[in-house]
Amino acid sequence: MPWKRSDGWWQPVIGGCGARFLAVEGEPYSVSRYATDAAAAEALIRASGAALAIAPCTHRWQRALPGVAQRVGGAIDTHAVDISPGSVRRWYYRQRIEVTLARAATPWIILREPGSGDPWQGVPAQATVERLDVTPPATRTQVEGIEAQAASQQTIRPDAALLFVAGAGWTKKQKDGAVRTSEASELILQFVNRTGASLGSSKSLVDQSGEGQAVLPFLTHLHQVGQTGSTPRHRKGLASCCHGEEPHVVGWRFVNERRAINLDPNCGWARGKADVLYVADAFEVLREAAKALGQPGAD
Repeated sequence: MPWKRSDGWWQPVIGGCGARFLAVEGEPYSVSRYATDAAAAEALIRASGAALAIAPCTHRWQRALPGVAQRVGGAIDTHAVDISPGSVRRWYYRQRIEVTLARAATPWIILREPGSGDPWQGVPAQATVERLDVTPPATRTQVEGIEAQAASQQTIRPDAALLFVAGAGWTKKQKDGAVRTSEASELILQFVNRTGASLGSSKSLVDQSGEGQAVLPFLTHLHQVGQTGSTPRHRKGLASCCHGEEPHVVGWRFVNERRAINLDPNCGWARGKADVLYVADAFEVLREAAKALGQPGAD
């Protein structure tokens, strides 16, 4: 939703769409907590009388809104990727099956996957926001603050144009018979930070940390793409040292341009699953990329 700063408030500028705008504000609602999030959402749904409520499918709302659906006697569906009059489309079974759903129960709460829709288009017009007076419920938790990585250390970047995925091949013996995990870590971080790309990982690579094998120290299960991991929605994807396992490919369903680096021309990615396959050594490719990216004006 487009927003504009006005008189100390961030106001939506889609007033011309004909919608009614309601808001709940206050310090208790500024942090993610089930009790306060659910109370605010319930108040908004009841006050609006809406038969349909749409929210982003984020961790915060996946936690709070199922309980709200129970409170207001409605229904809820998550992970929607398209909304049409009277129905929604979503994926099941790790995104292998697409299903169209319709419900008669109201209010119908729909959590839509971020990035799965087109940006709003229209003539900007400032909206009038009605603020509801909602008494915060009693809580047993207190948020003391937020500890976050420095921006330079953050490697998960949902808004990046490029997703770079590292596979287990980075930690295996290379063609000279040596394991070069430290060099792999340096090359990958250097590439990701210089390009502003988001970093992903295959399941086999992040699982190695629990198996006593050599690992890339900056990878966690939050980086995992495909199978039980995240489904990226970047415009471009570059996989390196990966094999084209089906769960991994399914995880790339919403990536528009898929490329891969692999020494094996007959790997899974070369069999029609990547738009472009570079048959090359990933270490050598990233070394050359580092040289090019280190030059002034390099893109």
